[in-house]
Amino acid sequence: MTAPGTVEEYLAALPPEARAALEEVRAAVLRGMPGATETIRYGMPAAMVGSRYGLHYAAWKKHAALYPVPVFDGDLEAEVAPLRSGKDAVHLVYRRPVPGDLVERIASAVAARRSEER
Repeated sequence: MTAPGTVEEYLAALPPEARAALEEVRAAVLRGMPGATETIRYGMPAAMVGSRYGLHYAAWKKHAALYPVPVFDGDLEAEVAPLRSGKDAVHLVYRRPVPGDLVERIASAVAARRSEER
């Protein structure tokens, strides 16, 4: 199988349930990272903040995932913590609705951190 060259190719190759969930994740990430550009990195979609990566998102058999998601302070981390798998991954299982507002806030917080690192 050829690796996807664009986010659209990546999405088109997914089964319907995974595609629908990842399209929601993608939209929320881009809302949280206004002006971000998209690319494929490590075989998965990534939203770039300037020349730096912001978030990668991917579809798996039973869940969509965001990478890398740092540990946040306060209320945001309290919401993210139950979705964590490993130190920097967030899993969104397909059997539950995509928490678009939370994904958007994660993306916004990651973008703010990337801007501070410049």
